[in-house]
Amino acid sequence: MTDRKRVAIVISGRGSNMAALIAAAKEPTYPAEIVLVVSNRPGAPGLERAAEAGIATDVVDHKAFPDRPSFETALTARLETARVDLVCHAGFMRIVTEGYVEHWRDRLINIHPSLLPAFPGLHTHENALAAGVKLHGCTVHFVRTEVDAGPIIAQAAVPVVEGDTPDTLAARVLTAEHRLYPLALALVASGQARVVDETVRISGTSSGSGMLIAPAAI
Repeated sequence: MTDRKRVAIVISGRGSNMAALIAAAKEPTYPAEIVLVVSNRPGAPGLERAAEAGIATDVVDHKAFPDRPSFETALTARLETARVDLVCHAGFMRIVTEGYVEHWRDRLINIHPSLLPAFPGLHTHENALAAGVKLHGCTVHFVRTEVDAGPIIAQAAVPVVEGDTPDTLAARVLTAEHRLYPLALALVASGQARVVDETVRISGTSSGSGMLIAPAAI
């Protein structure tokens, strides 16, 4: 495929969603190629996983900078050096500033382990169980300044079953994440997903909405 979008993945940890994106992008017909993985933590296990997959890696350690804007300026410079079209946050555990968000506006996507707008922030699985919801899941969205907010590209729902613990529910959601993120990136990279009045519209769907419920096994 020609004109594949150049994508960087930004991580902080093990990079399981990163690995799912890299695997998907190995398909010749996939509309994006992963050209760089960057971590804000030098020891992130995902760096080794990316290198083993033949992907260029780098570290921009947030602890080396006096504040968020200076860190984000350095991170953006590294991403621009790689000439990326799109940026995927995948377990990137940093709150970002308005300047960074606006620089990459509608080119920056993130995955969150809940059906947003429900349960933003941390401890999503514990919170879902405490609320007694019957469906939980994950969301891929364009990043905005508010934490875990922004136009929704795609969502996957999983059932909450009797006897679930935060760990068992997290494992079920993670399986869905690994299917959902490659789907969502493909929609964005192909141009099928676009932001219109802060809502994602997807060409080729009857409703035109940005909500896709991906079947997920229990």
